[in-house]
Parts: sequence; C-alpha cells; structure tokens
Amino acid sequence: MDKSKRLKYKRSFRRRLPPIQSGNRINYRNMSLISRFISEQGKILSRRVNRLTLKQQRLITIAIKQARILSLLPFLNNEKQFEKSELVARTTGLRIRKK
Repeated sequence: MDKSKRLKYKRSFRRRLPPIQSGNRINYRNMSLISRFISEQGKILSRRVNRLTLKQQRLITIAIKQARILSLLPFLNNEKQFEKSELVARTTGLRIRKK
C-alpha cells in the first residue's frame, strides 16, 4: 500500500467552549444561566442542542422546574397569544349591546 492511500484527509477540529463554566453554579436562582437553556416558547432545550453532559442537563432541568414552581419562570411563554386574547376581550367590551 502506498502512503498516500493510507493518509486520510484531516478535518480541521475547532474545540467548542463548554456552555457552563466551572465557576457557574447550577441553581434555580441563577436566572442568567437558566434562561440560556430555555426556548422562546418556554420549553427546556435538549442535551444535544445545549452541548451539556448528562449530569449538567439533569441539574439544569431540576433548576428550571424549581424556578417554575417558585414563579421565577413561566411554565409557558405565550405572550403573543395573551396579547391577542386581550385585544379580543377589549373589542368585545366596546360593542354596544341592544336591549
């Protein structure tokens, strides 16, 4: 075998920084950390998307659930739906009912 056939193309590997630094504590009070792992709808992002270890993902999930129970985070983030229902309620209240 030739050496040229044995050599494979090497991909340029760029090591990604971990999303949670060693100094950051995963806690329900650390809202700046927790909010990075929640989608716009308020769902907990998956481990693959977050690039977390299994232990970190479990701790993040527990912290998010504790923050939701203590009303630090909403269970659902549906502000657009709330605004639409609020507008409908306002317009129906302005209509004059015939007696």
